[in-house]
Amino acid sequence: MKAWMVTEAKAPLEKFELETPEPTGTEVVIETAYCGVCHSDLHFWKGEYNMGGGKVMKLADRGVQLPRAPGHEIAGRVVALGPDAEGVKIGDMRVVYPWLGCGNCYYCNNGLDNWCRTPKGIGVIRNGGFASHVVVPHSRYLADPGNVDPALAATYACSGLTIYSSLKKVMPIDPDSPILLIGAGGLGLMAVEMLKAMDHRNIVTVDIDPAKLQVAKEKGATTIIDGSAGNLAEKVIEAVGKVPAAIDMVNNDHTARAALDCLDKGGKLVLVGVAGGELTLSLATMIFMGLTVYGNLVGTPQDLHDVLELANSGKLAPTPLQCCPADEANQTLIDLKEGKVTGRAVLTW
Repeated sequence: MKAWMVTEAKAPLEKFELETPEPTGTEVVIETAYCGVCHSDLHFWKGEYNMGGGKVMKLADRGVQLPRAPGHEIAGRVVALGPDAEGVKIGDMRVVYPWLGCGNCYYCNNGLDNWCRTPKGIGVIRNGGFASHVVVPHSRYLADPGNVDPALAATYACSGLTIYSSLKKVMPIDPDSPILLIGAGGLGLMAVEMLKAMDHRNIVTVDIDPAKLQVAKEKGATTIIDGSAGNLAEKVIEAVGKVPAAIDMVNNDHTARAALDCLDKGGKLVLVGVAGGELTLSLATMIFMGLTVYGNLVGTPQDLHDVLELANSGKLAPTPLQCCPADEANQTLIDLKEGKVTGRAVLTW
């Protein structure tokens, strides 16, 4: 098998020729057809995470051993089955749920694999979709894309289920009340489409890129706000008033602070991105305003099935895709880093 792998932080990915895996037990081998490229892959490639207060978490602190092929938004065909594998057959096209745990703890046994204390994520601890073949430990981590374009369906394994999980935390909300979305990249555009699919009618999108804001408006954002200068919270409140919910797809010192300051009484803030930093809370204000701050750790296997069901119903419109050959993995990461990707970049094998 072929794999584009991170060998050291910030160094160009290197192409490896590896032995194609042979499945054992309940394992299923997927031949990658499509793999979305996510900002999480970009942080993985950089090799560190801003934890706030001057603290940095390195890849080794996450249990990562290099070289490793990133990529966690995977769709491909089943090409090999372990002797105990059931539920799929050779040739099936499937989307991979990548946020694996140990498989045996309380969380994993109750459909909350993403909460496992010993994560084994594909594209993080295990080789991911920047490789031509991926080993999945059990068919329960595979979802049928149905009639959805598998290139698009691949992106639902992260951006789709992450946004779905985030919106579940703030719903129900009056469909005419403003929901604030910070970021108009792949996640932000997915949030616009998913809110529309949920019949929400008041969508406020913030970004620092005018082109991305324009795309968000074309996709259905009812209010767009330039976040590149000035007091962002003041801009939002002036435009739409205080909001009952905010989803921060960037999640740095500036955006999280602004999002929190925009919340109305009883408001909810969901932190999604991993740009990193710190958020200082007034504890008394949290009580007097009845505010809630959530950290959203992707989503569950069921969330992936729910998003695919929503997409197959025809209610969830597709987000923009930019498909690139897998051999252009390095350039695709650079384009994402430089903000040149509208929607989601997808590697094709």
